[in-house]
Amino acid sequence: MHRFNFLWASLLSIGLTSTAFAQDASSESLIQESSNATQTIEGNEAITTTENSIDSKHPRLDALKELKYVKVENLKVDANAAQADDVKDPLQPLNREVFAFNDMLDRNVARPLAVQYSEKVPEDVRGSYSSFRKNLSEPWNAVNQLAQGRFSRAAKTLGRFTINTVTSLGFADPAKRLGMPNEDESLGTTLGYYGIPSGPYLMLPILGPSTLRNSLDYVAEGYANPLTYPMDHNDQTGLIWGNRVVGGINARSRLLEFEGALQGDKYAAIRDIYLQRQSYNIAKKKGLDAEAISFVDDDVDDASTDAEQ
Repeated sequence: MHRFNFLWASLLSIGLTSTAFAQDASSESLIQESSNATQTIEGNEAITTTENSIDSKHPRLDALKELKYVKVENLKVDANAAQADDVKDPLQPLNREVFAFNDMLDRNVARPLAVQYSEKVPEDVRGSYSSFRKNLSEPWNAVNQLAQGRFSRAAKTLGRFTINTVTSLGFADPAKRLGMPNEDESLGTTLGYYGIPSGPYLMLPILGPSTLRNSLDYVAEGYANPLTYPMDHNDQTGLIWGNRVVGGINARSRLLEFEGALQGDKYAAIRDIYLQRQSYNIAKKKGLDAEAISFVDDDVDDASTDAEQ
């Protein structure tokens, strides 16, 4: 199962571990028979070079032009990894541009910060902070489990939250040792549980892989975080954003050891792993032959919580 840990960890870089795109140009020198012919050839090449330069300066504009071919029917798809690219990912030209943008941010900002964070902050402190953030998501997990009609699972989740909060303020996970493991939930998962299509795959700026349905998670979970309300004052806004930034750096630091696990077209690999993971989560909660599509160890959830928050 460790190889799947590598794949899922690469996925969680939410667009932070991406492909660096480059284009190679090559040409052969032409035999020059006369000065007039040479000037003609050079003039044609200059025109061609200028045109290519103009086109290459506006890749995002070209990607936006491709959106005119997207129809309403394309937005109603229930995306999964087995579908053709034009079905699950009709927005691919734009998604790839966002993917490249995320990679640029990672190389210049996120990764350097994560390296310094990993080197300067002790591992025990980083682990405790990850547990703290995970514990904050438990009330929202319980709400979604109640909405799914899974009442016993919701009661266990609330029990986890109570035990971990009372004993360690969430900086440790004694509930797991008592046979009460974590089960992450989201609004997108709950909607999928009731058969609402996911819509096409989306690569969101900074936030990374998502779908039209799951993009609602970022809005809903912002209100669901328990820290939002006691800190909902102008003088404490900085604390809220500080927690989010540090949480993102913490999540990125946990992915450093998995860099390079994906080869080839990383955009396509990350997309398909993400979609497969979503299908697995929903099937597992429904009790639908989840073992048939299970390829990710449950332990990888520990590495995903920070990034999703």
